[in-house]
Amino acid sequence: MTDRRTQLAQNLAQVEERISSACAAAGREREEVTLIVVTKTYPASDVRLLAELGVRHVAENRDQDAAPKAAECSDLPLSWHFVGQLQTNKVRSVANYADVVQSVDRLKLVNSLSTAAVRTGRTLDCLIQVALDAESGQTGRNTADRGGAAPEEVAALADALAEAEGLRPAGLMTVAPLVGPYAGRQRAAFDRLMEIATDLRSAHPAANMVSAGMSADLEDAVAAGATHVRVGTAVLGVRPRLR
Repeated sequence: MTDRRTQLAQNLAQVEERISSACAAAGREREEVTLIVVTKTYPASDVRLLAELGVRHVAENRDQDAAPKAAECSDLPLSWHFVGQLQTNKVRSVANYADVVQSVDRLKLVNSLSTAAVRTGRTLDCLIQVALDAESGQTGRNTADRGGAAPEEVAALADALAEAEGLRPAGLMTVAPLVGPYAGRQRAAFDRLMEIATDLRSAHPAANMVSAGMSADLEDAVAAGATHVRVGTAVLGVRPRLR
């Protein structure tokens, strides 16, 4: 365990240096960017070590893994982010532990989340996941594995979140697209997300979170203006293959 703690501490220090350098290069304060450690496939023991090392935001993408892990770590001062595609039959469970749902991409999900939040007596911050391979007029969209709403759907989803009991529109999330006009152009993709975020804030000023960037491209996200970066591999190591 001591070796694992040392490894995580070293990895966190390296990621911290990357974020700090990216902020300096972009003329931003380090405090403007929040690190979210994506702990999917890793055990609750790692989450505990991360909390000891000062991590306050963790993310999961599968409810069947996240729910027991969050329960086991319920005594820790952590904010839990759900970042995976969310099926409506998992919403009731997710609403019990997630503080932020980053993958809202359809009205049916808004309605289900609202019902679950009211039932649990909690208020959930919700990010709209934007699929940048789904720009209006583009062909070749391939979001089957990643989800996400087209940019032109963001306004209606934000309005629905604002009207839904137990939910708050908190901002936007994206994953750098693998196809379409932004494939391989992470900085351009994140710049486009910031444009959409600016439009969103004109209608919903409090929706100021922008979650973008992962282990491989966090510098591009920080340069574009992201407020949150989601880092897994660079902190926890190469993930074991899911069975």
